[in-house]
Amino acid sequence: MAQQPFKKLALSAALVSLGLGMSAFAQPTPSTTQGGGPTPSTSKSGGPTPSTSKAGGPTPSATSSGTSSASPATSSDASGKAGKPGKSSLDHGDQKFIETAARDGLAEVELGQIAQQKAQNPQVKEFAGRMVQDHGKANDELKSLASSKGLQLPSETDRSHKRKAEELNKKSADKFDHEYMEEMVKDHKKDVKEFEKQAKHAKDADVRNFASKTLPTLQEHLKMAEAAEKAAKGKSSSKPGSSSSGTSSSTGSGGAPSGSTGATGAKTK
Repeated sequence: MAQQPFKKLALSAALVSLGLGMSAFAQPTPSTTQGGGPTPSTSKSGGPTPSTSKAGGPTPSATSSGTSSASPATSSDASGKAGKPGKSSLDHGDQKFIETAARDGLAEVELGQIAQQKAQNPQVKEFAGRMVQDHGKANDELKSLASSKGLQLPSETDRSHKRKAEELNKKSADKFDHEYMEEMVKDHKKDVKEFEKQAKHAKDADVRNFASKTLPTLQEHLKMAEAAEKAAKGKSSSKPGSSSSGTSSSTGSGGAPSGSTGATGAKTK
């Protein structure tokens, strides 16, 4: 009989412990609030407990806006170096000179290749070969110079040069040599004058050196062009039907085809 109060006391204690456990289990989860947002955990002092990283410091929130705000700094650094192709620190006059020289050089090579195929006079053919060789080399040097200055050169000639190439390519064989050499003399006179100017007055030292180095070759080209033009003229003027030799041969073959030729023959006698 003495054990019954002890059993009742133990049973009451067990029921109390079970009730406390069930009430704790029935409480709402502290991770969400009534509004649906996360409820920060609180420390013993009553304030929110910040989440910490493995290193012990607070872990920054990695939101989408936070991630994007860090990336533009890197992209802007990269774009400052290579994001603007063709942007150069050269003076405007130096830059224009290099771009013009590049277009002219491409045109000289293109016309030289056409002349190698169409020219009849050996002197003209030789000149055309020098154009392809010398201007091709100068174009490569010019590309290297422009690249070192952050300048992107044109990859083809302009419309006026293309139009001239098309016109020359359509010329007949007996007219091509003279037309081509006439164009070369005109172009090289202009080139020599411009390179002389830039060799003295270009603001960039490397541009001045390029102009000075290339100038003697252009001056040699001009002399060759003038000589080849004379050779081409001499060949075209000796064509039958336009010289005095054709007139004398017709007179000696038994009578002049026109009154003026006959008169000339009478005076000669």
